[in-house]
Amino acid sequence: MKQLVTLSALALFFQMTPAGAQDSDLAKKLSNPVASLISVPFQWNYDHGFGPADGNKVTLNVQPVVPFSLNEDWNLISRTILPVVWQDDIAGNSGTQFGLSDTTQSFFFSPKEPTSGGIIWGLGPVLLLPTGTDDLLSTRKWGAGPTGVVLRQSGPWTYGGLVNHVWSYAGDDNRNDVNSTFLQPFLSYTTDDAWTFTLNSESTYDWTSDEWSVPINAMVAKLVTIDKQPLSFQAGVRYYAASSDNGPEGFGARAAVTFLFPK
Repeated sequence: MKQLVTLSALALFFQMTPAGAQDSDLAKKLSNPVASLISVPFQWNYDHGFGPADGNKVTLNVQPVVPFSLNEDWNLISRTILPVVWQDDIAGNSGTQFGLSDTTQSFFFSPKEPTSGGIIWGLGPVLLLPTGTDDLLSTRKWGAGPTGVVLRQSGPWTYGGLVNHVWSYAGDDNRNDVNSTFLQPFLSYTTDDAWTFTLNSESTYDWTSDEWSVPINAMVAKLVTIDKQPLSFQAGVRYYAASSDNGPEGFGARAAVTFLFPK
């Protein structure tokens, strides 16, 4: 059995293409939320410390990004976040839930070329869809609002930020309204051999409860090509600098694999 595993690993290794300039360029495109690049990330997250029962949560975010060319000057970028969640005692002694959580769907209208100053930007709507399969996995609210991103890429560096705000406009009257701002400043460095080091925050301010959630993420990713398929593997840690009363605390973890489909 060990010999079979070793042979399989060697076969996979020899199918991997050494990193080159093309891989480095693709890795930089992954740092750009509105790049003209089809990508399908599967992002695993672990957080703990929820509520009085010190609950745990594992989230697999399926996050396809699909660009559409509108004309010679503009793209429309579709970014979807569909969470698959396992959680335990997330709201006191609430037991275990598993299933879909709510979907966040964003659309960015973005110029195909950066500005004369090298600025890349996109603006559009963001939608909250109550796709959760359990009351403790969903807001039970429909929401919408604006979203935007602005960034600059200079040499190996990418820096900028993404923001959105969502208000609920329909749904279960017995559930709290959604009125939240999401802020994601980011900084990344990509090497010539397609390693990317990223520092960001995925902060949320809940205007209804007047509470912040501020996770700070430090991640490293490597882009490789396996049998002509570009893949990015990522791993990292997060620390909650601030959290809501019943939110996660301390350190968490993240790992991801992203399938890329360059044009």
